[in-house]
Amino acid sequence: MRTLRTPDERFADLDGYPFAPNYVDVGDQDATRPNGSLRVHYLDEGPAHGPIVLAMHGEPSWSYLYRKMIPLLVAGGARVIAPDLVGFGRSDKPTEQSDYTYARHVAWMQEAIIDHLDIRDATFFGQDWGGLVGLRLVAENPDRFARVVIGNTGLPTGDHAPSDAFLAWQKFSQTTEVFDIGFLLNSATITDLSDAEVAAYDAPFPDDTYKAGARIFPTLVPTSPEDPAAAANRAAWEVFQTWDKPLICCFSDSDPVTAGGDKPFLQLVPGAHGQPHTTVENAHHFLQEDAAPQLAQIILDAIARG
Repeated sequence: MRTLRTPDERFADLDGYPFAPNYVDVGDQDATRPNGSLRVHYLDEGPAHGPIVLAMHGEPSWSYLYRKMIPLLVAGGARVIAPDLVGFGRSDKPTEQSDYTYARHVAWMQEAIIDHLDIRDATFFGQDWGGLVGLRLVAENPDRFARVVIGNTGLPTGDHAPSDAFLAWQKFSQTTEVFDIGFLLNSATITDLSDAEVAAYDAPFPDDTYKAGARIFPTLVPTSPEDPAAAANRAAWEVFQTWDKPLICCFSDSDPVTAGGDKPFLQLVPGAHGQPHTTVENAHHFLQEDAAPQLAQIILDAIARG
């Protein structure tokens, strides 16, 4: 597995992102990697003994997506852990699309975050692929999590047809000649990003050789019952169908890709019953950009309720 590592200078003085980097090596040692073992980056902000919020980003963003929420959560007493998925942000980037699988993403985050940091009594927040990966982590480590908050995400098994909007996005990711990360982020927010913010989303990807993970991610979403990840996601749903701890949905009102994605959780998860679910108004797919104060407060309120 050949990997690339984005130069540190690409992350210098990013707009609104003053956070110190943290790193952990995962996976088998591989002498063919020019940078040694596979390095995962994560943010770890706030009081060391505060209630943990594990915030996971999706495609094609990175932990920069949480820059507005982190200070608000920390001010509320939380310790925020926000990793960069392998292939994104300051984490290493395998160069071949075939290096990326759903199962590997879950395993990498299990080793880098769950095991390395030994997180316990945590609140999980996930959006997009942050939910697809993170909900698997919750289901496979249920005793480590106290509650779940999700927005614009899902846990697909391939047993139901994906939306036309998702299929269009999936096709685009594999056929477009130009895969412009900053442009894509800005296109899926209602709040216009500044030039500096767009540049920050582009920072992890100096050129197209760094984008194998970003390119392949949409194809890894299970869209048929025979998908390689379908069985593991069904097993995760078996856990959530007995999950009686709080699960709160806060999906946005203007995301065509995940519209209606909250319904299975509301119907099937016991812990979702009676919770203060919210439709986040005036928010597109990347609701962390459009509604950071509201999302942070939803999480803090959930922690306060216990």
